[in-house]
Amino acid sequence: MAALTREKIQDGIADTDNDKSIVKPYVMSHGTMECYSLKESRKFYEEFLGLECVRHAKPAMVVRCGLKFHIVAVEVGAAVHPQNVLNHWGLDVGSKAEVDRVHKEANKNKDKYKIRQVLPVVDQHGVYSFYLEDLDHNWWEVQHYPGFQNEDLFDFGDRFSMDDGAEVGELKELNIKTTA
Repeated sequence: MAALTREKIQDGIADTDNDKSIVKPYVMSHGTMECYSLKESRKFYEEFLGLECVRHAKPAMVVRCGLKFHIVAVEVGAAVHPQNVLNHWGLDVGSKAEVDRVHKEANKNKDKYKIRQVLPVVDQHGVYSFYLEDLDHNWWEVQHYPGFQNEDLFDFGDRFSMDDGAEVGELKELNIKTTA
């Protein structure tokens, strides 16, 4: 396992291996998510999730938590497209106890932050975590991984051939429904 160092966290950059690709990016910089109201969502992002927010455009704001990646939250009102739990954003915390604490706070503060669902804490796929559905039908996974998962996943390399089937029927997450 690659050692977790403050330099790796502060740097946030991994060497690219894209010499043979058409696009040769140096970083994956951002993603997007929809929200009903930037004002309501910002309260949840900053006060509950601990994310930094900056409103850089009238219909949008950027959201980040360390590293060199951000999410653009775009206000679309009633046109929000609810997501499935498999489409989620992950937040790493420092211990299993911290996951448990945040899980308790999520249940306690569901009404205050308009959290739609808080799923049970589980120990699966190498992490200790839980999922929650926010006020905009976006899903978040709060997890503890003993190390720096991003580094480890790529350092370990492929574990399965691309010819292996995905066994989609075994994905229990497909049975979790977004709330109304």
